[in-house]
Amino acid sequence: MANDKSKFVFRNRLLCALSPSDAALLTPHLRAVTLKLRQELEQPGRPIRRVYFIERGIASVVSAGIGKDRVETGLIGPEGMTGLMVLLGNHQSPNATFIQAEGTALAIDADALRVALEKSESLRRLLLKYAQVFVIQTAQTAVANARLTLEGRLARWLLMTQDRLGESKVPMTHEFLSVMLGVRRAGVTEALHALEGKRAIRARRGEIDILDRKIIQKRAGTLYGLPEAEYERLFGTPSPVALV
Repeated sequence: MANDKSKFVFRNRLLCALSPSDAALLTPHLRAVTLKLRQELEQPGRPIRRVYFIERGIASVVSAGIGKDRVETGLIGPEGMTGLMVLLGNHQSPNATFIQAEGTALAIDADALRVALEKSESLRRLLLKYAQVFVIQTAQTAVANARLTLEGRLARWLLMTQDRLGESKVPMTHEFLSVMLGVRRAGVTEALHALEGKRAIRARRGEIDILDRKIIQKRAGTLYGLPEAEYERLFGTPSPVALV
């Protein structure tokens, strides 16, 4: 492999951005794992045992509200990593993180990552850049939830999901979408029908076909793109794994 970074051929954008010396700190501890649909990577208030650099698929960070209400606050794909609280010097998060679209990842024990971060300031700086992007994403999600119509929020979510999957078909059920958008299933159906009526998507059982990305971008407006632009500014490369 170029630069002899490791025995792995990295697909994760953060790992690809590592210097050879920083890669050498992490790769002995990385383990290829399969990510299954609905698999929990982090539980609220529980110690984070492992950090995942996603290679394929999507993890969803979900905040719990009053009662059983849950709302998605962030998406993580091959551009990023889970376990940001470990990077920030903590051991746990109040949020849950689970797999929304199955795939694969390179996982590292949280303790091994902490040791590597103590040894390398350049590694810490690089991963903190991603933390900055993720904070911007969650802030934009909060603004989108307050300002956009449900159709606009769905449009933004579809764009972000497609960016990370790099495909025109987005696997998703009404149940998942109701959590992602923080609404009842009836609201999800209404928003899907609105985008279908504009011939932007085709909703099928268990998946959504993206037909016209430009229409979807128009519905999402300016609340799509800021985290993506920040990622490109900080890393010098677009955040999507593959633009469709």
